[in-house]
Amino acid sequence: MNEQQRTNRNISSGVIAAVSAAVVAVSGGVAWLTSQTPQTPIPGNPSQSIKQPQQPLTTQPGKEETANIYWLKPTETSFELVPQPIKIAAAQPNQALEAAFETLLAGPTEGTDSTTIPQGTKLLGLKADNNEVHVNLSEDFTSGGGSASMVGRVGQVVYTATTLNPNAKVYIEVDGKPLEVLGGEGVEIEQPLTRKSFNENYPL
Repeated sequence: MNEQQRTNRNISSGVIAAVSAAVVAVSGGVAWLTSQTPQTPIPGNPSQSIKQPQQPLTTQPGKEETANIYWLKPTETSFELVPQPIKIAAAQPNQALEAAFETLLAGPTEGTDSTTIPQGTKLLGLKADNNEVHVNLSEDFTSGGGSASMVGRVGQVVYTATTLNPNAKVYIEVDGKPLEVLGGEGVEIEQPLTRKSFNENYPL
């Protein structure tokens, strides 16, 4: 009987040791999972912070403005400037004028209206402030055409630049430098230009 009791005690001790080891292992696993748990929501936070700046774009839509771009319509002897209204949702200052010039430089798409602004001319910068409009164009603006073509394209720029403020003064720049002489025939450009000064000094 004593041998059997010792055997039973040994078995009980082994069972207890095994159970204890299992408890320790489980406790360790729980502790490891617990240590990892706080990291779980962290990846979600950046996505929330990224989405937040996008909300003003939808909650603050741009104010719709109507701007005119000016094309040249052939007449019996020359051209006349004719407006084409376009509606633009402008959320930033100067955005309406910039969109108008991008459309102007892309050229007419339909009708009999035309342009003498050379294809490939790009808008490098535009600023409207204090009753002044500064338009910076690429060098392509000065290429090709005679004096009538030069005067026509200047008129298109002046009238389009003053579509939101007809009394504004316009400064035309080419590659960041004031435009003084235009074309091979040397059309002198007296700046600033206004609609009134253009009509008086550069009749189409």
